[in-house]
Amino acid sequence: MKVLRWNIILVLLCLGLISQAQNPIVQTMYTADPAPLVHKDTLFLYVGRDEAEAPKNHYLMREYRLFSTTDMVNWTDRGAVLRTSQISWSVGDASAAQVIECNGKFYWYISTMNNTPGKGGVSIGVLVADSPAGPFKDPLGKALVTNDMTTQAKHAWDDLDPTVYIDDDGQAYLFWGNGICYWAKLNPDMISLASPIQAINAKDKDVFGPGFTEAPWVYKRNDVYYMHYASGFPESLHYSTAKNIQGPWSYQGEAMPLEKGSNTNHPGVIDYKGKSYFFYHNDALPNGHSYARSVAVEEFQYLPDGKMPLLKMTDKGITKAVGVLNPYTVVQAETIAFAEGVTAYDDKDRGVVIGEIHQNDYIKVRAVDFGEKGATKFKATASSRYHGGTIEIRLNKIDGELIGNLQIPYTGEWSNYVTKSVEVKKIIGVQDVYFVFKGGSPHELFRFDSWEFQH
Repeated sequence: MKVLRWNIILVLLCLGLISQAQNPIVQTMYTADPAPLVHKDTLFLYVGRDEAEAPKNHYLMREYRLFSTTDMVNWTDRGAVLRTSQISWSVGDASAAQVIECNGKFYWYISTMNNTPGKGGVSIGVLVADSPAGPFKDPLGKALVTNDMTTQAKHAWDDLDPTVYIDDDGQAYLFWGNGICYWAKLNPDMISLASPIQAINAKDKDVFGPGFTEAPWVYKRNDVYYMHYASGFPESLHYSTAKNIQGPWSYQGEAMPLEKGSNTNHPGVIDYKGKSYFFYHNDALPNGHSYARSVAVEEFQYLPDGKMPLLKMTDKGITKAVGVLNPYTVVQAETIAFAEGVTAYDDKDRGVVIGEIHQNDYIKVRAVDFGEKGATKFKATASSRYHGGTIEIRLNKIDGELIGNLQIPYTGEWSNYVTKSVEVKKIIGVQDVYFVFKGGSPHELFRFDSWEFQH
């Protein structure tokens, strides 16, 4: 399979397309249900992880992961910041979720199957942390919304996909649902309901056009409330607007048509550094399908009347960075613009590391600012329990100018990380950098923890 994937890469190289690819934005694993959050100068992206070992035609999601960026092209894997095994009342599945900040704390509203006797079905829980990266704790020790509280729909999975918005007056609202759209006010503590649960008819054409299936995403812009959601099955993405968050809502149109092969989709819309971004998922990674999905993003501009343009899924994704990467501090290897062949691992001692590195795999980082003084040395921290390998450092293309080769030796065990350095041809200005991995061994070559350039 690795040989086949590399042959595909060679074809793309010949077509001049590989350097343009940015979607999906995570290539080291399957991800789904994007939920962006802007905090200070960073965009945090919370996702569920689709396990590659999922049984045929079934979801297997056991954890939520966090990625972050300050430039919209390089994404750092912050690890599994929440596993459903940490939630006492959860069966263990991880469905869509969203994090919001309120009064200096971060509240994570999740949907997962409930194991509490008499409370079966999907439920909504809330966790809280002092940092966007956690650790997140369950303040209730039970679900916030259970299936017996929502009787308008008869199926056991109608309490899916929570989204939350805090209005200008400080009142927080929780929306969620599958097959019906529920909403309720939250108390100032953000962990209890302040109103009865209301239901919006999913089949009301004035509200939802072709119908509401699941995955609401609510926000406000220029005094207009927007609700994005998935419709039909397989799902396309649509949106409605309102002058009051409590309604009435009015259907506006399709935001993203059904494309590619995933049966589901999930919107996440946010503004960051003066630009608007639309997150979604599809099946675009190698071997992807409806149960092995991947998060992608498109930049867009609202139309003059505030309406959404019709967005299409692209491989190109975000072409222009909104920041630069500093190569003169330690950069985690899991900071990636695009990669081929590698996998991210959670290491209990070192955090996230990059593994499953074989011949011709690579990592690209974009908008690396070497400045006028430039860099003349490169060092990296890695380990190998087999024969090691080489990191080729190339500029702007996978077969671009070679400025240095760093040899990674055998280190004894995967846990034995060493830092090695090499002189490189001087680099100045803003460049895209490719780390292309080489080695004759059929085994995994090495594991890559971090890198840094020096003057």
